[in-house]
Amino acid sequence: MTVARRIVLGLVVAFFLVGGIAHFAYATAEISIIPAYVPYPHAVNAFVGVCELLGAAGLLLPFSRRAAGVGLILLSIAVTPANVFMLQHAERYPDVPEWLLVARLPAQLLLLVLIGWSSGVVSRRNAAKR
Repeated sequence: MTVARRIVLGLVVAFFLVGGIAHFAYATAEISIIPAYVPYPHAVNAFVGVCELLGAAGLLLPFSRRAAGVGLILLSIAVTPANVFMLQHAERYPDVPEWLLVARLPAQLLLLVLIGWSSGVVSRRNAAKR
């Protein structure tokens, strides 16, 4: 693994570790961004937090890194509606600048790329096998 990939992997692990903890430490804030059509928001928040923590741990272990990467990519896609919901209802989040809510969407695309690359889900070697 290259130095660059290790650095990005460390950043992705830190992102999901902090995010996973935030689902419990700041549960009220996290639950507030779950769209109303999602049932059982408290359970969903806890589930996402656990998945983020397990994904971060899985990235640290070479034998589970790729599976964790796939899981975190799927999880990141699954939580996209919460980012869209926040942007659509920016007035509910006066402490968050609107530019930041807009920036979250392209940042999420970048996150998907970084997860895929750093975990080995997406690589030249895997592409050559197809």
